[in-house]
Amino acid sequence: MHIVRSLKMCPANVFFPRNFMNKFKSLFSYFSKAELALWISSVALIVVSFCIFDRSSYLILAASVIGATSLIFNAKGNAVGQILMVIFSVLYGIVSFSFAYYGEMITYLGMTAPIAVLAVISWLKNPYQDNRAEVKVNTLTKKEIFFMIFLTVFVTAVFYFILKDFHTANLIPSTISVTTSFLAAYLTFRRSAFFALAYAANDIVLIVLWILATVENISYLSMVICFVTFFINDLYGFISWSKMKKRQSVSDARQVNITR
Repeated sequence: MHIVRSLKMCPANVFFPRNFMNKFKSLFSYFSKAELALWISSVALIVVSFCIFDRSSYLILAASVIGATSLIFNAKGNAVGQILMVIFSVLYGIVSFSFAYYGEMITYLGMTAPIAVLAVISWLKNPYQDNRAEVKVNTLTKKEIFFMIFLTVFVTAVFYFILKDFHTANLIPSTISVTTSFLAAYLTFRRSAFFALAYAANDIVLIVLWILATVENISYLSMVICFVTFFINDLYGFISWSKMKKRQSVSDARQVNITR
């Protein structure tokens, strides 16, 4: 009884320091209600599907939740999203290895994760008006677009033969995944709004890959649902970045007029 009374008399900030509570509130106010609803529904769907179809691979659950969280930060142009993407890439690479999806393993561990590290640096070095919570959106030149296409074709061709030698399951979809993953990673590093569309295309490929795996084992359906939520989040990411690019352009134009 004495313990209960003591707990009742204790101020709330003993258990939740005011500093922590303020940061917690500011984190939630950073996102719009629509973004919070998207993140909560995505995580809820991932957890429910895990409980129904899997209930064993907590590594998949952790990777899925971290991935969904990274996407909502990416949609805001926040470098935290890329830090989480590095963690997701490592976890997903391990998951892919366990299913003999060597293409996915090599892509995420050898390409997506390292480029995500470079993207963190790129985003932090290019904040919009000294605001590190928002990256400055970039527009690719025609010359760079041609270079990117050439590089993508080259990477795809090299990875096709590597994956073939590894006897990768579902070789063609795995190779296409390399193409879309590389495009997405490159565009992310270069701070182009189209990175989200490239990831959405990659999500479609991964949905197909995991549906093929689900035919053999229904527990893999949780991965299908995971990438369906990723697809929705990536589409929102493109919409968010398009608005962000427009807002930044208008703001920059105003700054130019003021300086004149």
